[in-house]
Amino acid sequence: MSGKAAPRAWQRMLSGRRLDLLDPSPLDVEIEDIAHGLARVARWNGQTHGPHVFSVAQHSLLVEALAGAITPDLPAEARVVVLLHDAPEYVIGDIISPFKAVLGDGYKGIENRLLAAIHLRFGLPAATPHPLAALAKTADKAAAYLEATHLAGFADAEAARFFGRPTVMSPAIAALLEPWTAGEAQQRFLDRFRALDAARDGADALAP
Repeated sequence: MSGKAAPRAWQRMLSGRRLDLLDPSPLDVEIEDIAHGLARVARWNGQTHGPHVFSVAQHSLLVEALAGAITPDLPAEARVVVLLHDAPEYVIGDIISPFKAVLGDGYKGIENRLLAAIHLRFGLPAATPHPLAALAKTADKAAAYLEATHLAGFADAEAARFFGRPTVMSPAIAALLEPWTAGEAQQRFLDRFRALDAARDGADALAP
């Protein structure tokens, strides 16, 4: 019986894991692979100022900091969820919003399956509770505005039209807008994940 073999649908990670993009297993997810990958994926397709790209790892730290500023009593477990909100991009890259709209539901389905596997790997609910998802979205849009105006060449009015203006800001948040090397972004992401993971509360901790 002849025929072509099915196309490869898995990604080999530096850890040695092979993550199936179509049917991802939590057992093939490692935080070190996530940190390594996200630190080398550029936001804004690399169209940002500075000697280094502004990575998805650094963006994730910015979003988590903004979520904490919006909701100061946000539990550690909820912060882990926010930190991992773009974690699938360690496998599929950061696709800008206009292109996501072109790709449609197929892309979103892959992204959601990957995120569910990542959540399960770290003992989180496969689906993010709606209030926390809404908070993460608010913080994500605030981060997009800050990145757009500080790094990506957007005028204030243009960025505000697309993303709205943030309601919170601090020197600590502003410091997260200076692009880091890939190595620094990787280590800071890992350090933050490990600190939050160590501080996680009980099963009801996801309510923001």
